[in-house]
Amino acid sequence: MEVTIPSVTELRRLATAIRLRAVAMVAPQGFGYLGQALSAAEQYAAVYGAAYRRGTDRVVCSPGHYVIAAYAAAAETGLIDEAALADYGQNGSVLEAIGTERSPVPEYTCGSLGQGLSAAAGFALGDRLAGRDDTRTFAFLSDGELQEGQVWEAAMFAGHHRLARLTVLLDANNSQVDGPVDSITTIEPVAAKWQAFGWGAADLDGHDVAAIAAALAGPAGRPRVLICRTSTRHGLACLPPDADGHFIKLPPDLAAMAVAELDARLAAETAGDG
Repeated sequence: MEVTIPSVTELRRLATAIRLRAVAMVAPQGFGYLGQALSAAEQYAAVYGAAYRRGTDRVVCSPGHYVIAAYAAAAETGLIDEAALADYGQNGSVLEAIGTERSPVPEYTCGSLGQGLSAAAGFALGDRLAGRDDTRTFAFLSDGELQEGQVWEAAMFAGHHRLARLTVLLDANNSQVDGPVDSITTIEPVAAKWQAFGWGAADLDGHDVAAIAAALAGPAGRPRVLICRTSTRHGLACLPPDADGHFIKLPPDLAAMAVAELDARLAAETAGDG
């Protein structure tokens, strides 16, 4: 199945729409995992808008709280009914705030951090053994997860088996629940570490959706990681300076400001001016 490649303007619009959907999902609770959607919006836009083929490819969401971005992208691209987003994070909802193996949209979602790459490598090797040579696996990871030894075991495994149909999108936003990642554990040099395990590595501006889409479309003879340098505040100038990127508080007045800001940007991008 061929994928219709959207324009850069369309991908930017999709990233903005992901942010707007995420604000609407978080606003009823007044707090939530909005920062993850703000930092990863371009990554999810590039995968679901320009690379992913439903029924052929696989997406693994390793950090379960990032699933908010997957839900938003799925609603924008017709993978789920947008009306379902209204129940996000509520008791009994299938759209859980922290994704699990039951969560829709990604083919696999992990709750505990650090496990996603193992699942993704297993999918990629299994597809190869089954002769599904056209299937790609996209794994979303967070930089805080690089403190988990299981990630590096899986990276070594994937490099050894040259799983060229496996691509990791690493959201390097330097944010985790205990504070900045670099204040908890030094993980740099990130690219060199992946390369040492036999991966191709690209260090990118994670808010440049065109660069991410181009990297996803590039040739690969081995597994690849796109190190996407991002911010948990990107795309919302109205956020106060002390907003906690990991778990943002969003009272009604701030939610209204965020919606207005994103609505205006979306209108400009839809008109081709963004």
